[in-house]
Amino acid sequence: MPNIIPITDFADPALDVYARTSEVQLLNRFDPANAMFIAESPKVIERALNAGYEPVSFLTEARHVETQARDLIARCGEIPVYAAELAVLTELTGFQLTRGMLCAMRRKPLKSVAEVCAGARRVAVLENIMNPTNIGAIVRSAAALGIDALLLTPACSDPLYRRAIRVSMGTVFQIPWTFLPGDTDSHAGAELAPLKTLGFQTAAMALCDDSVSIDDPALNAAEKLAIVLGTEGDGLAAKTIADCDYTVRIPMSHGVDSLNVAAASAVAFWQLGRR
Repeated sequence: MPNIIPITDFADPALDVYARTSEVQLLNRFDPANAMFIAESPKVIERALNAGYEPVSFLTEARHVETQARDLIARCGEIPVYAAELAVLTELTGFQLTRGMLCAMRRKPLKSVAEVCAGARRVAVLENIMNPTNIGAIVRSAAALGIDALLLTPACSDPLYRRAIRVSMGTVFQIPWTFLPGDTDSHAGAELAPLKTLGFQTAAMALCDDSVSIDDPALNAAEKLAIVLGTEGDGLAAKTIADCDYTVRIPMSHGVDSLNVAAASAVAFWQLGRR
């Protein structure tokens, strides 16, 4: 039976996890077994449940309990379902974007690089990309355009931050990902040794004198290829570029010298993700 709990006051402590707990607090690095994230909207929540994430509680508009939220609630046993009128929930910043439903869920233990890359032929490496909107957009493109796995440096924004999940439309639950070894120094380059051990050639997306065009036949001919993308402002670290097998550019016109990293990722994944 669903455990429906009416909420009439935005200050109710039951709403703390949704309204007053920061992303860093949810991540809970000191107690990873209890680390959580928030999934927004029925479609995204469904994708998370399908991927095996454990729900902790729901927050929904009361009118949705017997309509669009009903089937999702029914899948989750007797966890708390906090139900409130829209007038209460509009005090929650961005609630209009959630399609009337939120779910607090437990994180899974991170997999190793080898586990995430098992069987993969095309992976993307994200170096120090700190904007969660860009992370979400890259994840969505990766899932749609033939990328088998994603690897992030520790300085990247977390793919399970709310905005990243929302922008990815829940595809973050459909494509394997993990963090590479290293520290959170935003100036450190990506640690590519684990990929090379697994037999991947590496392609740095960067504008350099020796860059090859993205349609170079050698890139698509690579049996296993890692596409390495850099931070929004400075691009890839010089060490990362030097460590890669190829440096790759996207030909452009009208004097445009670069694309936003999320746009560049979509072009790269389309061209290099094809089998």
